[in-house]
Amino acid sequence: MRLRNVLITVNDMERSIRFYKDLFGLDVILDQDGNVIMTEGLVLQDVKIWKEFLHEEVIPYNNAVELYFEEKNIEKFVEKLEQYEEPIRYVNHLMEHSWGQKVVRFYDPDGNLIEVGTPMGA
Repeated sequence: MRLRNVLITVNDMERSIRFYKDLFGLDVILDQDGNVIMTEGLVLQDVKIWKEFLHEEVIPYNNAVELYFEEKNIEKFVEKLEQYEEPIRYVNHLMEHSWGQKVVRFYDPDGNLIEVGTPMGA
């Protein structure tokens, strides 16, 4: 068995596609009417579909899960993040852990938590 994808819900598909393309370089592989598969295994699903399927409300900013990305040149990424067309809600600005890894944590436009860190052991 293999984990193939990670699915997150979004309110505005085009806005989310632009966010993940502009900041992370992800591209759309498949667009299936409310379900978009992007490179690196990220799936965006329209929140209305998710609510209908689960019969539950979606809770943004729930801090129960995190998307984790690695970036060697994290300072350049942070510059790009700070210049992004929409304001970014940070959990923490760029910091360095005691073990030497640099990380920044923030939310995407729909309240999904993201961490970007320098590669460990590299």
